[in-house]
Amino acid sequence: MSYFNLRVYGLVLNERNEILLSDEHEAGRYFTKFPGGGVEIGEGIIDALKREFMEECATPIAVLSHVYTTDFYEKSSFNESQVVSIYYFVKPLAPFPMRFKNQRFDFDPGSAQAFRWVAVSGLQPEDVTFKTDQVVITLLKENMNESI
Repeated sequence: MSYFNLRVYGLVLNERNEILLSDEHEAGRYFTKFPGGGVEIGEGIIDALKREFMEECATPIAVLSHVYTTDFYEKSSFNESQVVSIYYFVKPLAPFPMRFKNQRFDFDPGSAQAFRWVAVSGLQPEDVTFKTDQVVITLLKENMNESI
């Protein structure tokens, strides 16, 4: 049985033009992605993104603008679903309470998630695990080059 897996992610840029990435370990896999996750049944996209940021980052956000929605087939890395991901620029409405790391997968004891700021200028598609996130990085870099 195949089904759609709707996901929503937030792109946070800081004043140093760095983007927030999440390193995670789940279901025996290590991966790097943008903060966010699955939309639950009966939940709107924006509400899901706000919930995910509260769950992952303990921080309320404002959703600023749509960036990208998956426009190709992507099979989930975890099950038989087809992933459709939606990306928005977001702004934190309060300081992030977590400690930021400098290296990938630098988890605190008992945690399977860590956050890092990465300079957009040095960001490469292979710095994230999933294909749709890689497309978003390419789009970010193209738009950044056009605005220079």
